[in-house]
Amino acid sequence: MRLDDAFGFGLRALTGARSRTWLMLLAMAIGVASVVVLTALGEGARHFVANEFSSLGSHLVIVIPGKVETTGDTPPLVGGTPRDLTLEDALALERSSAIQRIAPLVLGAAPVSYRQLERDITVMGSTADLMPIRNLELARGKFLPETDPTRESAVTVIGDKLKKELFGNRRAIGEWVRIHDRRFRVIGILKPLGESLGMDIGDIAVIPVASAQSLFNTEGLFRILVQAEGREAVSRARQAVIDIIRQRHDDEEDITVITQDALLSTFDDIFRSLTYTVAGIASISLAVAGILIMNVMLVAVSQRTAEIGLLKALGGRRGEILSLFLIEAGLLSVAGSTIGLMVAYGGVWIMGRIYPDFPLLIPLWSLGAALGISLATGLLFGILPARHAARLDPVVALAGR
Repeated sequence: MRLDDAFGFGLRALTGARSRTWLMLLAMAIGVASVVVLTALGEGARHFVANEFSSLGSHLVIVIPGKVETTGDTPPLVGGTPRDLTLEDALALERSSAIQRIAPLVLGAAPVSYRQLERDITVMGSTADLMPIRNLELARGKFLPETDPTRESAVTVIGDKLKKELFGNRRAIGEWVRIHDRRFRVIGILKPLGESLGMDIGDIAVIPVASAQSLFNTEGLFRILVQAEGREAVSRARQAVIDIIRQRHDDEEDITVITQDALLSTFDDIFRSLTYTVAGIASISLAVAGILIMNVMLVAVSQRTAEIGLLKALGGRRGEILSLFLIEAGLLSVAGSTIGLMVAYGGVWIMGRIYPDFPLLIPLWSLGAALGISLATGLLFGILPARHAARLDPVVALAGR
């Protein structure tokens, strides 16, 4: 029997029992689609987190007041700090050659009002270096002036969403707004950037750091953002931060220093492991589909004993009978995989339209894995029915007609 005859025989066998064939195709398609869609969601989550951290800036070192310590298997505990991070601490970091820029941050919530309109927003106190560090862009006006960070100034840069809420279509540059009990003149409008790590950049007001300390009656800083001179300087910048702050804090290391790359690498490993896990779970459905193929084909063998007996009576060898049924199982796997891939791509396309900000990506390895596992599963679970058919005695098979 030629190979094309074997394939033709398998196709005729599948099309002759359409209900049985569609049942097996559905099972295989669901398994393949599950693997591809779940891995796309996992990869999308990984890229989403990477994009979120990239939007923070590049070559960042984040300085947090308080020391994070871990002991044994206990969860991280944030210990108390004998003193807050101060503006003077932040300015002292500029003397390191590994550090390009620093942006001290004071964060708080306050009402902002213009005429009869008022909103509760997030107020961020910082310096002019916040703009290049955080990759902020202006729609109009200018950012905070490059003046002495220790001096107060009644100016503010507001987000585009806040501008629309307070001013509508009117001009905002040069107008005075009230933040809590202070008046600030609007000097710039930020470009729409969406949310970044849970903070809506369009709904904030940025004021000088000294003005924020006065507004919220605090000397302590929420964070210090440090930008290293380059990627290779990140580790030196981190160590410089630790050394300088320790020297200023009576030789006590009472801060936590996190590098952007280390944080991103941790999340990347977590989401990659999660992707592999959900792909493995989804692969179980392919095993279930393989078991279904085996059971249905065992029933098919019992219903086709006369056909098998006739083939053997005409000279069909055991190996040829075995290959006929394995080809049939392989065709089912390939067809089911193709339908599953079409369903998966359709599902990803629909989810991409519903959630346009979430990067749904189908990794190439998931396509190969889904196709490989489905084909291997179909052939593996098709061996038992094929061997059973190949071992039938032709006389007994014909007599069972």
